[in-house]
Amino acid sequence: MLQNCAIPILLSQNLSETIAFYRKLGFAYVSGSPETYAILCRDTIELHFSLFPEIVPGESYAACYLRVTNVDELFQEFMLQSLPAEGIPRIGHLDDKPWGMREFYVVDPDGNLLKIGQRLN
Repeated sequence: MLQNCAIPILLSQNLSETIAFYRKLGFAYVSGSPETYAILCRDTIELHFSLFPEIVPGESYAACYLRVTNVDELFQEFMLQSLPAEGIPRIGHLDDKPWGMREFYVVDPDGNLLKIGQRLN
């Protein structure tokens, strides 16, 4: 069990669809109540989702940052899912940022933004 960490709780219109999307990205459903709450994990990354059918994905401002040690590997794995570069869901390019991070982003079907990055050495 993770300790001394922050875990985002993101919103989902349909938890079954959210779970299916994240499973394609290598996350596993760990626990929760499939009708109202889901906990998904991949290695040490843990995301929680709460059912909120009224969410409008195109109007969502929910976001979280996932700091990892293998950003290039994750980007390649996520690209295998053929997510589009525009619309919802989508995936952004992998770039070195001026703030010292190498990162990309994914927007899930509910409009949640996940920035995924690794510190540049």
